[in-house]
Amino acid sequence: MTAQRTALDSHRWHWSHGPIDIVAEAYGDPAAVADAHEAAWQRFGAVLGELVGELRLLRQPVGTDCVLRGPIARRMWNACAPFRPAFITPMAAVAGSVAQELIGFYQRPGIERAWLNNGGDIALHLAPGQSARVGLFADISRFDLRDAGRVVNVDGSFDVTADMPVRGVATSGWRGRSFSLGIADSVTVLAATSAQADAAATVIANAVDVQDAGIHRRPASECKDDTDLGDIPVTVGVDMLAAAQVRRALDAGAARAHALQQAGLIFSAVLVCQHQYRVAEPLCSTAAVPNAASAMAIGSVFA
Repeated sequence: MTAQRTALDSHRWHWSHGPIDIVAEAYGDPAAVADAHEAAWQRFGAVLGELVGELRLLRQPVGTDCVLRGPIARRMWNACAPFRPAFITPMAAVAGSVAQELIGFYQRPGIERAWLNNGGDIALHLAPGQSARVGLFADISRFDLRDAGRVVNVDGSFDVTADMPVRGVATSGWRGRSFSLGIADSVTVLAATSAQADAAATVIANAVDVQDAGIHRRPASECKDDTDLGDIPVTVGVDMLAAAQVRRALDAGAARAHALQQAGLIFSAVLVCQHQYRVAEPLCSTAAVPNAASAMAIGSVFA
């Protein structure tokens, strides 16, 4: 198995290697963009092997000392460490940490803006005066593959500007590609880095929860042989719940999001569950709050 790449247009590449699937997009001086894409691609080819080499340790709960060696593995650990003593493994930040590693190749003269979208976990580079619009698609189960390649109506959108303390966007929820302990359809987090956003989105999505017979769970080990969650029950199905139950679950998740804001770990967040939502507004501004009540056309990236 080797890394594969496909040019999507003059600005975008699709890179894949095993479970890693990335769209890289950049704008600026054409030569600088081409050089950045090539440098990031060369780094991308080694990423999976590095992570596999430390996979046993990456699946262990984050302890008091980091014994990981690789830069991405250590970034994963550091992003998850603030959530001790709660159970969390570095794998909670893997997608965001990979995106953050690669965005560094675009932080050079001539690149106006760039983003690495690793399955919805996004690392941004924005030169002064630049911005990126991010579209929010709250429930991936509603996404029709026939819409791929066309303008998609999303549930909201927001602009991240260069003067904001945000360079990472990540989304988690029980319908996503990773396991969740909660019932959120999606939790989208804006943070200083994509690794931090990834870890925080996982933690907040886990907190969107309530006791109800309509929530179905199975041990993670029964759903996937090599999971880092062992026998911890993960959500595999959620019936339509009473509106009051959904409110309670969202209130619990919002409380966790606000606590992380106060600790300086996230900038803002949007939590969605069964047609209800909560917004943890930025403490310093409302500029990055998505309008979750309106559908807007996305630009180039969505979470």
